[in-house]
Amino acid sequence: MTPHRFSEQALPHWRRAVLKVGSSLLAANGGGLSPRHALGLAQFVSASLAAGREVVVVSSGAVAAGRAIVPRAAEAGAAMAARQALAALGQAQLIGLWQRFFERPVAQVLLTHDDLRNRRRYLNARATLNELLRLGTLPVVNENDTVSVDELKLGDNDNLAAIVAALVDAEVLFIATDIDGLYSADPRIDAHARAIDEVAALGPEIFAMAGGSGSAAGTGGMRTKLEAASKAAAAGIETILFNGTDAEAVRLLGQGRLRGTRLRAGQTRVAARKYWLRHVPAVPGAIIVDTGAVRALVDKGASLLPGGVTGTEGEFARGDMVEIRCRDEAGERTVARGVSQYSAVDIRRIARRHTRDIDGVLGYNYGENIVHRDDMVLL
Repeated sequence: MTPHRFSEQALPHWRRAVLKVGSSLLAANGGGLSPRHALGLAQFVSASLAAGREVVVVSSGAVAAGRAIVPRAAEAGAAMAARQALAALGQAQLIGLWQRFFERPVAQVLLTHDDLRNRRRYLNARATLNELLRLGTLPVVNENDTVSVDELKLGDNDNLAAIVAALVDAEVLFIATDIDGLYSADPRIDAHARAIDEVAALGPEIFAMAGGSGSAAGTGGMRTKLEAASKAAAAGIETILFNGTDAEAVRLLGQGRLRGTRLRAGQTRVAARKYWLRHVPAVPGAIIVDTGAVRALVDKGASLLPGGVTGTEGEFARGDMVEIRCRDEAGERTVARGVSQYSAVDIRRIARRHTRDIDGVLGYNYGENIVHRDDMVLL
């Protein structure tokens, strides 16, 4: 039995978009990169650019490209080091693949977990991408696998694409996959799977439809795509899932038509700063506060002051994103997360003290707040 086909529908209006392209669409049989599916996607991007729109591409494929250059590289050394070496070898090949389709310059942008966690570097990345778009280039973003460490990796480019979409204030996130869209079940094993043309809200029943990774070349399956769509929706960005291996589906995109799944955003848009605070990974550390501080944060919308802090957990630096936790007779709970104005070492020295004592204890002062309310989001 053939799975139910997707209906054709109009794309939402957009001026700026992020297009995520996975390894399964770029990897050639036997290793390396193939232009087979990339060409149609590049034609969609070119048509969009010609219409006065702006596009940022988030592209996987560096490791696959590197594996073709040095096929035996993965056999030597630790798995992480081997993957990083392959990424370094293949990154130039990946950018070269995209550059061959465009007369305009293609700009390589490599991002890490730290770039998105640190507010200053996050804003620097935002400014760079906006300037590249202003200059008329095509930014191609990938995770910087060469320097990422395993415990701090973003993990997959679906979620990276969602973060980049929020970073550049995109209206739409296009995710090119190797199946037609979201089904009620895996169509490869369930002949009764239904095509889902549109999702109004991403709830548990939608995530239950997701399967595992679809190909050996990729790291993300449908679930990571739904996770990315959820992140995008929180920023007011719609997500479009379509089959990048289907030339007709890709051609329709250039005509403003979709044959795939449209995942709508929520009705309200989260402020960009609060979105960043909520979704960018925190460092493995926390500020511990008392119940009085919790009441001030939750009920009064106050900033976190030293007097309400009882201690810290782990080590972190000034400017790091950390969790704010409360420990009392009811146990431990995470109350908020935010950007710390002081390091863990400094916080332990000024905990329980009045703000006027900060200078005398530390010999310097970054302000009276441990975490300012504008740099904090309640959970």
